[in-house]
Amino acid sequence: MQKGKASIAFDHPPYITAASSVAGKKEGEGPLGALFDLVEQEDMLGEKNWEAAESRLQKEAAELAIQKAGRKAGEIRYLFAGDLLAQLIATSFGSISLEIPLFGLYGACSTMGEAMSLAAMAVDAGYGDRCLAMASSHFATAEKQFRFPLGYGNQRALSAAWTATGAGAVVIEGKDGIKRGKGEELKPLARISGITTGRVVDFGVKDSSNMGAAMAPAAFHTIWQHFQDFERDEKDYDKIITGDLGIVGQTILLDLLHKEGYDLAGIHMDCGLELFDRENQDTHAGGSGCGCSAITLCAYILPKIQDGTWKRVLFIPTGSLHSTVSYNEGQSVPGIAHGVVLEHIEEGW
Repeated sequence: MQKGKASIAFDHPPYITAASSVAGKKEGEGPLGALFDLVEQEDMLGEKNWEAAESRLQKEAAELAIQKAGRKAGEIRYLFAGDLLAQLIATSFGSISLEIPLFGLYGACSTMGEAMSLAAMAVDAGYGDRCLAMASSHFATAEKQFRFPLGYGNQRALSAAWTATGAGAVVIEGKDGIKRGKGEELKPLARISGITTGRVVDFGVKDSSNMGAAMAPAAFHTIWQHFQDFERDEKDYDKIITGDLGIVGQTILLDLLHKEGYDLAGIHMDCGLELFDRENQDTHAGGSGCGCSAITLCAYILPKIQDGTWKRVLFIPTGSLHSTVSYNEGQSVPGIAHGVVLEHIEEGW
């Protein structure tokens, strides 16, 4: 199943059988608002602090995805999930009541791609009939940890992105697991035919308010490596979708790829640019956060693949691997990006 230097082409591609998206109020007011399963109108979600609110987002997304798959939590073998917070507290506290064996992941904003990759590997290898992949972020928790408390009222740089409040979750199953399931069988949303695992790429960017510039080189490397490993190019995809490069990172990515002979101008899409209305919502460079690509995938991308609008998509969540410690010590902001190949399922699958 190994392809090239960093990829896997699955012998028995796993299926995404259900997806859920739980978004915040601002996200619900954006272009994709009507597509989310649930839009929370109160940022605290009835909790006592921001971190507990993000945990609630994860719990709601997980329970909803499992329900839509026609399953119970006890039927999920493993949960692969993560968030942006130190020690993954949104995930660890949010998953307690699910009682599902957990692999806690940190890939910054690329975590949804990492979670889906590992879940697909586990299912294809036979280590579990079905797994749940999930990621979340919350504007207030991210600002509190990485930047300034909201009450400070600091001015945001124009290159800065707006961390999305939301959680997305997908149930990934093997074909045999689906066939053994009870009740009416629903056609899966998409198949995961392959993955390309990214490596850490550091171009020396030291501005934590310009994460698009920090992540674009990593996105470029993963896309380039994917093309080499699978012997493909941009013409083999209906869409190549990054996680949260925003307008700054998108410009850099397209320029880097153009220098290598690839023209993605017509097929590239960035979740951070789809989630918010840049003219009517003040998000500067666009959206960001683990939840940005996760809820865009679950609410917008997967339905387009399921109905055949897009036959093959390369989904590449992107992440900046910095912390308050590394930033304050003068370190640069390295990036990483993980690619997942999603394909349409024809009738009679």
